[in-house]
Formats: sequence, C-alpha cells, structure tokens
Amino acid sequence: MAATKTHAVPVIQAAFEAGMRDFGENYVQEGVDKIVALQQLLPNHSAHWHFIGPIQSNKTRLIAEHFDWVHSVDRLKIAQRLSEQRPENQPALNICLQVNISHEPSKRGCTPSEALMLALAVSQMPHLRLRGLMAIPAPLAESASEQEQQAPFLAMHTLFNQIKSTLPNNTQAHFDTLSMGMSADYQHAIAAGSTMVRIGSALFGERT
Repeated sequence: MAATKTHAVPVIQAAFEAGMRDFGENYVQEGVDKIVALQQLLPNHSAHWHFIGPIQSNKTRLIAEHFDWVHSVDRLKIAQRLSEQRPENQPALNICLQVNISHEPSKRGCTPSEALMLALAVSQMPHLRLRGLMAIPAPLAESASEQEQQAPFLAMHTLFNQIKSTLPNNTQAHFDTLSMGMSADYQHAIAAGSTMVRIGSALFGERT
C-alpha cells in the first residue's frame, strides 16, 4: 500500500498510472478530498482507499462513506459506528484491528489480550468484514539486534494465528491480512509474515 499522507493528487494519479492500486491516508478530510478528486480525474478507476490514521468518533461517518478499508479500529464504539454508518449500497467495509503490540502508553491500539474479544464482536457486525490486524511497533535504536527488530512483528504473527483459529469458520476465510511494516522496517515485517506493508517515503521521498 502507498501511504500518501500530504502528497498531492497528481502524485497519487502518477502512482496509479504506474500500477499502484492501494492508497493509505491518515487524515480523514484530506483523504476524502483526494478520493473525490481521483474519482473525478479517473471515473472508472480501480483504486482501493485505506484509512490508516487515528479515528475520532465524529469522523466515522466520512470514513464509512468513502473508504474501502480501515486499519485502525481499536475499540468497540468505533466499530459500531462504522457498521451503523456504512451505506447499504456499498460493499462491507474491510476492517483491521490496531494492536498496540509494544505496549506504548502514547500509542493507540487495543492490547493483545483485548484483540480477541474485539475481533469476535466485529466479526458479527453487519456492514463490516473483519480482515485482520494492524500494528506500528515502537521504533528501536539503530544498534538493536535483528532479533529485537523482528520480535514485535513475530508477536503479531502469533497473535494473528491465535485469533484466526478462534473465529467462526465463516469469518476465518477472509481473516487474511496482517498489516505491518513501513519504509524503515518493512523487510523485518515481511520476514515475520506481514501481508500488507504501508510504504510512504521509500516510494515518494521524504515529506517536506
């Protein structure tokens, strides 16, 4: 997935024309503006839009109405609002649960122990499709060992498998996404089992 926060629509259009199909946005209004603009430029495009930023309750309707995926659901209230506000004429909204795998007080995300109960609840909600888990591990010092760098990703992979084995059979089939890894650490994430990485600066350069 291309993380396109702060990048202009022409940059996204160029990425689409080069073959990119999945785009991730962190800010609701900025993302909605880009979704609308790209639809006007390319009316029949096949892009998928992912919301990957923190979710405020007063922004859930815009997310439910415009995005295809949400990677940052971390509490029941947000999931319920997204389910209630997803338009009936649109496909189910794909959901990943954000897990605070490094237990950082300043970071959003449910705890690993909360993730199973939240997954079971979301799997029963109409208009939502539970797809997997998402994590942003704490940054480590450059001196960190290979094992230390990979540990949180491996922990997420283990949690993913634990939750999948507990879900009802009709939900297991599409619980297939482990969203983790960014420009600085995607190689460790992929080695640990990531199925979707979120790449910004490695594709578009550093933001100015």
